[in-house]
This record gives sequence, C-alpha cells and structure tokens, in this order.
Amino acid sequence: MRILFVCHRLPYPPSRGGKIRPFNIVRHLAERHEVTVASLARSAAEAEAGAPLARYCHRVLVETITRTEALARMLVRLPTPMPSATGYFHSPALARRIRDEVARRSFDLIFVHCAFVAPYVADLGAARKILDFGDMDSQKWLAYSRARAFPLALGYALEGAKLQRLEARLAAQFDLCTCTTRAELETLRGYGVPVPTGWFPNGVDCEHFQPTDDAYEPDTIVFVGRMDYFPNQDCMIDFCRTTLPLVRARRPRARLAIVGVDPSPAVRALGCLPGVTVTGAVPDVRPYVLRSAVVVAPLRIARGTQNKVLEAMAMGVPTVVSTAASGGVDAVPGRDFLTGSTPHEYADALVRLLEDPGERRKFADAGRARMLSHHQWEPSLQRLDRLIDGDAER
Repeated sequence: MRILFVCHRLPYPPSRGGKIRPFNIVRHLAERHEVTVASLARSAAEAEAGAPLARYCHRVLVETITRTEALARMLVRLPTPMPSATGYFHSPALARRIRDEVARRSFDLIFVHCAFVAPYVADLGAARKILDFGDMDSQKWLAYSRARAFPLALGYALEGAKLQRLEARLAAQFDLCTCTTRAELETLRGYGVPVPTGWFPNGVDCEHFQPTDDAYEPDTIVFVGRMDYFPNQDCMIDFCRTTLPLVRARRPRARLAIVGVDPSPAVRALGCLPGVTVTGAVPDVRPYVLRSAVVVAPLRIARGTQNKVLEAMAMGVPTVVSTAASGGVDAVPGRDFLTGSTPHEYADALVRLLEDPGERRKFADAGRARMLSHHQWEPSLQRLDRLIDGDAER
C-alpha cells in the first residue's frame, strides 16, 4: 500500500512520548508499505535532528512553525468553536503540501496520529483514513481545569470542552479510530462513535532498556520526565512537599533525583530541599534509573501510557505509580508494580522497597517479565495490523 502518515511532532529521534509511538508505527508500516510522513518541527534544529527519519520511510514532508506563529494561531481561535491547540499545530504550508501530495499520488491509506493534526485530512475522501488518537487529549485539559486555580481553570475547562466536541466530530470522519489503552478506548466509545474502534498499546525497547548487574544505591528514588510538562511539575512539587518528608522520617538517608530536561524555576527550587537533586537535561537517563533503588511516578494528572514507567520496569527497577497513571500499564498492581494515591500510601510502598532487598528483587523481576510479555512493540504493532485489516469493533 501507499500510506500517508500525518503526525503532530516530527517523530525522530524517538526520545519523548509524543515521538516514540509514531516513530515505531512508521518504522513498522514501512517494512511492508510505501510510507510518506508529513509532520511539523518547531525549529530548524529540530528539523535537522529529524532528517534521519528518511531512512525509515519513502519520503518526509516537514514544515517548521515558530513558537510565535503557533501562539498567534492559538489566540485567533480563542473566540471560536475550534480548540486553540489545533492552531498550535496548524501550518498553512504543510496543509498545502499534504493536499498537493494527495492530489498527485494515489494513496491507499491515510494514517493520522493525534487529533490535533486530523483536520489536515479529515475532509479528504481520496483514501481510507485511520485516526490514532493515542490519548484522548480533551480529558487531559479537563483534568488540568480541576488542578488549576481561576481563571486558568476556566480556560482549561473551555478548551477541554471544545476539544471533546472536536474529537467526537473527527472520529465520525475516519474509517477506523484507535487509542493507546483500554481506558482511552472506553472514553472514545463513550462519544457514541459510529465507526470501528480498537486499541494497541505502547511498547518499550527491552533491549535498549534492560537490567544490568551493577550495584544500585539503596536509598535512592528517581523520577524521570520532561520538567517543562505541567503534570510532571505538579506531581514532583506535591511529592516533595507531602510524601518525601514521610519517607525520610523512616529512612533518613533517602534521596530523590528529579531527572529531566527544562525544569521550571519552581522545580529547580526543589533542589534546595534536603535529599533532593534536580539534574536538568542528561545525555542518557538509563544510568540514573539503573542506580536507583526505586522509580516513582506519582502523577496526579495522567492519560494514556507513561513511557517512563515502561522503561523503568523494562530495566528491572521496581516502580511505584499513581493510581491515575497505572491504567496505562498493561500489568498487575501489587504483583508487577506498586501503586499509591495518598502521601502515606506512596511512602509505605517506597519504604517497603527501600527496606527489603527481597521485595525489591521480586518487583524488579516481575516488572521486567511483564514488559517482555505485554509491552514489546512487535506484538503491539501486529495488533495494529489486524485492526487495519478489519479486526475492530463498532
């Protein structure tokens, strides 16, 4: 088949959540089909870094949008029914190139990853169309509205409501809609979508992320994530304020490393607290995870799958995850990883793993085994193949 693949972030290098899933889909589809990728970059440097994507597909169409342009297009949409986020991902130049490409070539399938860029092709009837929502982004905005103070809360609520209406409308314009998890799929089906739907999970590269025999640091807790992302900032600020003191009261030598690019000033300030280190960008997160006794992901706002959780479990490091984030992991709480929803629950789970090497080993082995059996890319993308071939439900 000839496939046009449209995604909101240039999916190379696959080093962050919004790029990992589309890159692996592109690589898989290109093994048997001719794939043309159309996507966006935020700078010339990002476009240059993404150039090697051409090795994995037939052709790449990229347009660059500056932050100023994106913000201007968001503001224009504020008084309209359209979500502002669609403006952030709209490029007139890319829209023209996509339409020219569709007119010039006979595509058998148009595959879109992320609702924000679905408007580029929603009204094109030249080929069968699939929309991979990944996460239902409207629900994240609505969660933001519950976590922020007025007037931001009102803005997020309005944007979430707009986006939810758009998601439902877009779904009806495609021939198949997919999501990352069962929970996201249930949200989508709750819209009364009149087309077939299905889900296929995110995977993890279990060869790249694998255990080592090196010793770990017995009292070290690690959080990994982009620190310019509000849910990561929110959970770490709350964790340091409410949970870490409980852990250190029982394990005085306990330390927390917050590892991730672009920490905000509020996150950097956490580094002044006893036992807390904020690293900023690092060349490779794996050494930090592998040296830790436990990885924590206490996100209060979480949709879809947290790749950092999959990666930690694949490396054989026991993981404590919020109840909100646990639904994105196809694993068994209490057997493959531990969960919490209050400071005392998190502290109990963390101290349990810090104090008992046997318990730590049990969850390390179970988490790694579950990643090997349920979160590898090959079987996940074989599931996608079946969905493309028509094995989906209405």
